[in-house]
Amino acid sequence: MAKIVLGLAMSHSPQVSQEPKWWSEQAQIDQRRTPYQDLLGRKPAWMDAELDFNTWERKHNEAQAAISHLSQVLEDVNPELVVVIGDDQEELFLEDCTPTFSVFWGDESWDRPNFIHGDMSMPSRASVLWAFHGEEAEPYPGSPKVARHLIERLMHESFDVAQYSRQHEERSLGHAFTFVRRRIMRKDKVVPMIPVLINTYVPPNQPSPARCYAFGQALRKAIESWPGSERVAVIASGGLSHFVIDPDLDRQVLDGLVRKDKESLSSLPVQKLQSGSSEILNWVAAGGALEGLQMEIINYIPGYRSEAGTGVGMAFAKWL
Repeated sequence: MAKIVLGLAMSHSPQVSQEPKWWSEQAQIDQRRTPYQDLLGRKPAWMDAELDFNTWERKHNEAQAAISHLSQVLEDVNPELVVVIGDDQEELFLEDCTPTFSVFWGDESWDRPNFIHGDMSMPSRASVLWAFHGEEAEPYPGSPKVARHLIERLMHESFDVAQYSRQHEERSLGHAFTFVRRRIMRKDKVVPMIPVLINTYVPPNQPSPARCYAFGQALRKAIESWPGSERVAVIASGGLSHFVIDPDLDRQVLDGLVRKDKESLSSLPVQKLQSGSSEILNWVAAGGALEGLQMEIINYIPGYRSEAGTGVGMAFAKWL
């Protein structure tokens, strides 16, 4: 029987890979996508210290150290297959169809840098393309037989998952997945990947936290029912709170995962799980899939980048 031997979770926001000199420019984008003036009116006295450049450099270095740690853990455990739980932000799925849950079961998925999500005209965004895309199209090996089995077992567990085995030739696998390949896997060792996509981001068919936790539990059953002997890692990509940092929400998520508190994770307030913060649902699903292992928080770094408290709750964790 296949065995889940490792769990990893990490934030993948551009700020995670971005040199601090770009953080203030990234904050300019926040003015267009948050209630910035309202937030600015509630600025706490301690915020100025968070915006000191030396503080930014320290937090950047801590994030890079956490990513290096997770990369080393993946190399040391050396799984034969990774199941990556992530979201798609109109990269692979567009308005033609956006499934709530989907599983890829083809021979290979593709990072296609010519199909880039978002406006890269701002230097701050262009500075982190390397963390999401290579210079040329790159195939990532899949595991078609195992992935098909997961689809069939998830259906048996009453999850009506969408399935696809071929990408549209003009679309790329989303950055939630390419980040794992480019920043967590070794450059010379690509572990076969099964992308599992949850529509956390695009209304109106996002699943609830309770549904995501149950999906993770069903995914674990599906993996463990595969008759082969593969050693499997489950990886959650995204989060935590952004573009407005909510440390209380982030701590509730992290504490719930450490305690394996299904009720706390299932009752997370849906109104707070929108936009970037919706990627918390990927962690919730991983919590359901990794109940058999113990989570350890590697670091939690509230990366404030503006007086309005915008930025990213950067978090990194492992299950062993």
